[in-house]
Amino acid sequence: MNQENHNISWLVRGRFLCMLLAVLLLPLAKLAAQQDKVAALKQSLSENQKRLRQYQWVETTIVSLKGEEKSRIQKQCSYGPDGKVQKIQISAPPQPPPSKGRVKGKIVEKKKAEMSDYMKQAVELVHQYVPPSPQNIQSAKDAGKVSVSPTTSGSSRLDFKDFVKAGDSLTINLNLANNSIQDVKVATYLESPKDSITLEARFASLNDGANYVANAVLVATEKKIQVVVQNSDYRIIAPGGPGAPPL
Repeated sequence: MNQENHNISWLVRGRFLCMLLAVLLLPLAKLAAQQDKVAALKQSLSENQKRLRQYQWVETTIVSLKGEEKSRIQKQCSYGPDGKVQKIQISAPPQPPPSKGRVKGKIVEKKKAEMSDYMKQAVELVHQYVPPSPQNIQSAKDAGKVSVSPTTSGSSRLDFKDFVKAGDSLTINLNLANNSIQDVKVATYLESPKDSITLEARFASLNDGANYVANAVLVATEKKIQVVVQNSDYRIIAPGGPGAPPL
């Protein structure tokens, strides 16, 4: 009987040790999976940049204030020798509103200038998130500010904290089949967290597998401004040309 109890005791100890070992190794397994997904994302972004350099496309920007559309502008986009996106407006310029008197007209123009300046700052900020910089991705990983979790749709979700600013967040859904980005969500701000800006971007793929932002919606809640950017009509014009992917 004692021998039997002794055997049971060792069996229980063995199971306990196995469970303990599994618990201890779980963080290492999660870390390895995280590193794999981050590395796959960085490689995918690098390869995608090279593919997108050869394209020309049409960018449509729709600006709304308090739910009312204020402008709709189309631009032809392509990459220049310096690797930056060059844009040429191809839609008719917006017609000026009817005159409302000198004083009121000046107030309206001032508000338009302020909104234009605000939107310029907001768009420049968002460009720091979409497409995400491989350098920022690596910095977030090194700082332990990225988490990876599976989804039910055959993708993997990567959450980044303090990606550009303290308190911001960037969420990327990564297609596991080809490590391409499916969609991106950003929550950030300009001057203070009260001046919040959100962005939701949906990606699509071209025939050669190049991944691009098909539709992006930027919302500045405090200012009641919404900006929708749609990229379409992609066509190859300069194989292997310099540049980087657009918003």
